[in-house]
Amino acid sequence: MQTRTIRPFGFIAALSLATACSNGRASNAPAGSGDGGTVADAPPTSVTLRLTPGTTVLLRSRTSITSRHNHAGDPIEATAGAAVVAADGDTVIPAGAMFYGRVGALAPAPHPDQQGVLRVTFSDVEIREARYPIRGEVVSLATEMRGRGVTAGTAAKVGAGALIGGVAGHLLGRSGTGTVIGAVAGGAGGAVVANATRTMDIVLPAGAEIRLKLTQPFERTVASRASRPAPLVATPRREPAANGGGNGA
Repeated sequence: MQTRTIRPFGFIAALSLATACSNGRASNAPAGSGDGGTVADAPPTSVTLRLTPGTTVLLRSRTSITSRHNHAGDPIEATAGAAVVAADGDTVIPAGAMFYGRVGALAPAPHPDQQGVLRVTFSDVEIREARYPIRGEVVSLATEMRGRGVTAGTAAKVGAGALIGGVAGHLLGRSGTGTVIGAVAGGAGGAVVANATRTMDIVLPAGAEIRLKLTQPFERTVASRASRPAPLVATPRREPAANGGGNGA
C-alpha cells in the first residue's frame, strides 16, 4: 500500500496571501481612526471673536465737524483710542482700528445760552484691511460751542441800534452833540442785542473723544492659535571647538 504525502505548499501560499491583504487594508485605514473607523477631530483653523451688546468703545475723531460748514449726511471717521478686549481676554478691536460713519443731524444754537445739535452714527470698522459692520449708539461727544462773531446779521442789528439811537439823540439833544451821543448809545445797545442773539456753532474738533456703546453683538473670525504659524526662533550659532591638543612629541 502506497502512502501519499500531502504537501502543504498550497495552503501556506493561500494563508500568506490572506495575511498580506489584511495588512494592506490596515495600512490604508486613516491615521487616528479608532475601533469604529472614525477620524479624530482636527484642531479648528479659525475662531470667532465676539463683543456683547453694551460694550463701550472709546473713539477719537479724525474729522472736524462744525455746524457752520458741515451738513447732515457728511462722512466722519474715527479711530479706536484703546483696544477692546472680550471677557476671555482676546483683543477683538485693536487700538487704531478705523471707524466710518455719517453725520445724522447738525444744527447751531440760535442763542449763546443754548446748545447746538450734533448726532453721528457709525456703520463699519476696518481691522487689518478687512471691514466689518458694527451697530452702536453714540452716547457722548466732546463738542464745543463757538460764536460766529460779527456776521451780516449781527452787523445789521448793531447798525439798527445806532440808527435808532441817532434819531433819539437828534430829537432829544439841543445840538449836534446829542445826535452823536445818541448814536453811540444806540450802537452799544445794538451790539448788546446782537451778542445776546448771535448764532453759536456746535463743533466737534479733530481728536475729540467719542464713546460708542454697542447695541448689537460684534463678531469677527480670525485664525486660531493652533493654526497660526509659529514665530521664527533664531538658532544660536555654534562656534567651532578650539583645538585643545598639542602637536605631541
